[in-house]
This record gives sequence, structure tokens and C-alpha cells, in this order.
Amino acid sequence: MTGELPVLLGLLLVAAAGTGAVLVRDPVRQSFVLSLLGLSLAALFLLLQAPDVALSQLAVGSALTPLMVLLSVRKVRRKARSERREERE
Repeated sequence: MTGELPVLLGLLLVAAAGTGAVLVRDPVRQSFVLSLLGLSLAALFLLLQAPDVALSQLAVGSALTPLMVLLSVRKVRRKARSERREERE
């Protein structure tokens, strides 16, 4: 019974972070919530005694994926700005 409480709290944290990632509309903020989701999943995997999966999740889910989202948003916004400038000229 004692070992179940941290896992239950980890599941609740993952559920809250996942719900937050879905509800946030701004892509920049969404990438930060996605990073929080990756961190909470890594903690949950660690609680479930899967340290190798936790390390992979830490690298991919909380670092690389949000970084790729941020870079994509930046590129799309930059392209939209340059198209608006061309329309003005």
C-alpha cells in the first residue's frame, strides 16, 4: 500500500500535465507544458522502476520535442512576417 501512493500521485501529475498540454492554445506555452509533461512522465517511469525508459523520456520528451516545436513555431512566424512585408512593398 505504501508504494502505491507515489505512483498514484505520479499518474495524477501526468494526467494534469497532459490535460494542460491539450488545453493551452499558444504554441510557445504549449511547448513548455509539453516539457512539463515529459518531466512528469520521466518521474513516473522512475517510480515504476524503469530508469532506462525514464532517461529516454527525459531526453526526448522534455528536451528535444519541445525544442523542435519552438523552432518550428519560430520558422513559421518568421515566414509569415516576411510574406507580410512582401505584400506591403
